[in-house]
Amino acid sequence: MENVSKELLREYIKDQNFTNANDILDALKEMFRDVLQESLEAEMDEALGYGKYNNVEKTNNNSRNGYSKKTVKTELGPVNINIPRDRNGDFQPKIVAKHQRSVNGIEDKILGLYATGMTTRDISEQIKELYGVDISAETVSNITNRILPLE
Repeated sequence: MENVSKELLREYIKDQNFTNANDILDALKEMFRDVLQESLEAEMDEALGYGKYNNVEKTNNNSRNGYSKKTVKTELGPVNINIPRDRNGDFQPKIVAKHQRSVNGIEDKILGLYATGMTTRDISEQIKELYGVDISAETVSNITNRILPLE
């Protein structure tokens, strides 16, 4: 996995026209925003029991109902994200909880733990211990599958 990541990173760097450190920081911030957004989408998929545009598997009356905008503070600076909403108002995101304004530190923990070979259940327990955020092993699996899709 490490070799694939380095190859992808090198390819990405070749495609960019970085002229200074701020360009690199902006690119990292954009990548983090995308990872955070996909994590929230994975949480919504789990909460509803089906993926976006895949309502064949729908087992309840609840459905997606747009997004609300939110700015969170990260170690890379402020990041704008869209928090998914559900029609019944039941969805309670855990990666970025309601009223949470800072996500410093959590951003790379899930993927970092996954990259070390930890199971999704172990990662779930670690995140709960470190941050007090209770996410299921299934959510961890959904997050890693969205961000690191199988080839």
